[in-house]
Amino acid sequence: MPPRVGKRRLGDVLLEQELVTLEQIEECVEAQRSGGDSLASVLVERGYLSEEDLVVTLSDQLGIPHMRVSNYNIPQEVLDEVPEHLARQYQMLPVSVTGDVLTLAMTDPLNIIALDDLRNLSSYEIEPVVAIASELTAAIERHYGGKKGEALYSELAGGAQDSADGLEVVEKKDEMEDIASIESEAEEAPVIRLVNHILTNALELRASDIHIEPFEKVLRLRYRIDGKLEEAKSPPKNVQPALISRIKIMSHMDIAEHRVPQDGRFRIKYRNREIDFRVSILPTYHGEKCVMRILDKSSLSLDFEGLGFEEQPNTAFMEALARPYGMILVTGPTGSGKTTTLYSALHRLNETDTNLVTVEDPIEYELYGINQVAVKSEVGLSFAAGLRSILRQDPDIVMVGEIRDEETADIAIKAALTGHLVLSTLHTNDASSVFARLTDMGMEPFLVQSSVCLASAQRLMRRACPDCIEPITVPQEVLDRIQFRPEPGGEKQNFVRPRGCNKCKDTGYKGRIAVIEAMPNFPELQELIMTRAPAQEIKRAAVELGMRTLRQNALNKAATGQSTIEEVLRISAAD
Repeated sequence: MPPRVGKRRLGDVLLEQELVTLEQIEECVEAQRSGGDSLASVLVERGYLSEEDLVVTLSDQLGIPHMRVSNYNIPQEVLDEVPEHLARQYQMLPVSVTGDVLTLAMTDPLNIIALDDLRNLSSYEIEPVVAIASELTAAIERHYGGKKGEALYSELAGGAQDSADGLEVVEKKDEMEDIASIESEAEEAPVIRLVNHILTNALELRASDIHIEPFEKVLRLRYRIDGKLEEAKSPPKNVQPALISRIKIMSHMDIAEHRVPQDGRFRIKYRNREIDFRVSILPTYHGEKCVMRILDKSSLSLDFEGLGFEEQPNTAFMEALARPYGMILVTGPTGSGKTTTLYSALHRLNETDTNLVTVEDPIEYELYGINQVAVKSEVGLSFAAGLRSILRQDPDIVMVGEIRDEETADIAIKAALTGHLVLSTLHTNDASSVFARLTDMGMEPFLVQSSVCLASAQRLMRRACPDCIEPITVPQEVLDRIQFRPEPGGEKQNFVRPRGCNKCKDTGYKGRIAVIEAMPNFPELQELIMTRAPAQEIKRAAVELGMRTLRQNALNKAATGQSTIEEVLRISAAD
């Protein structure tokens, strides 16, 4: 039988380790009495103690194990052992039951009142473990939150059909009858409502993607919010086939096909907004995984100046867009905002006397005044075939969704050399690698050098929450180590650290901002490109000619209080 925690107070333990002062303890105890929060949370909130120090101290000094609860999926029967009001009141979460012992994650395992209250309700012996407060809060919210979802999960055996929060699926009129008949055979009303609930939750949370992932005993649901995947309460495993079938029906896929990947899209009407979802189904070992990309046109900003680029890349981009011909390439990983940047550029170039044509896979947003062509590989309409046909449509400006192969690269370069302005994306790590990537595709260096007028690399970094940021002073040796070089005549340094608050769900971040590295094709670079010089040599020369790197522009975002140094290090590599 596990021993009970001795009746020592948290403040005494922290004072023994000299992690806090007596004055700080007294101040926080007074705040605790008036506010109702735990002593540990008040100490952390006021910056007197880090969450990590708290956990390590309690674990080492009291012999209590510590654990990370962020990735745990806790069975419902274990959650039932601790009522929700106690879990939230005392910041504790049941983790597992082994024999007659209930393992309980807590921020303050010395809270005897909390342990005694739970012992009065439970037949198990309580074994506390220490958890990081922010992770524990998120886990409690994930497992206990969402009353509406709970009601849906419990109703999956039957119930009346209705729409969730005014959500309405916009079907194609010519397929309404067939889909309705399939739906009546394949779906039950609660599953339809469950899918609507998942979609509306994603929209309320400002998610960009929804992941539904099958495993042996659970069906995991995650939302990508501000670039990070966050786990939500999982739907019951037994609804997996019906859930995926409902999404396939909405996306006009074959619900009888489970062996090959499928792609589709659907549109919903939600609170007077029409929102598109791009859907990908992938067969995995335990069933079909579904990922839905949310394309909310109402949140798409097509104001190029509003993208917030730094002075040097913004000037370079504007000069390239003003050219009558040439190729502008934006590089970066999936989800780095490349398409938004290109759409913003097209919107700026969209004039009545200009013919703009795009070939995309798929068309993410429909833009008025621009002729958009969707790639359809199954009928032979590839990027290369689409681009070849576009050039017979008397275009002034052409956008190619992505240069993936030698044939597409060859046609795009020739189009750029024959009087067209071509915009496209490429997968490389930085701007200087664009030239090497094109020559690796088989393009002659003199063609690459003559056609590319601007190469750029883009990333998205999380924006620091404006409601909970506090200024910090960064030592000069740290700034030197991370290669911080302020812009000439730039603003005063204002590095910040977000504490986390209710408005940002204790993450410290809310929304994202784009960071870009823009490399014009300087005349001084042409000899390096012609001789196939390494990307690092080209980059070094471009920096000497005035280009600011991705790392430098990201650091400028941090120095002006828009983001943090941690985000800079996450999204950019050292120069």
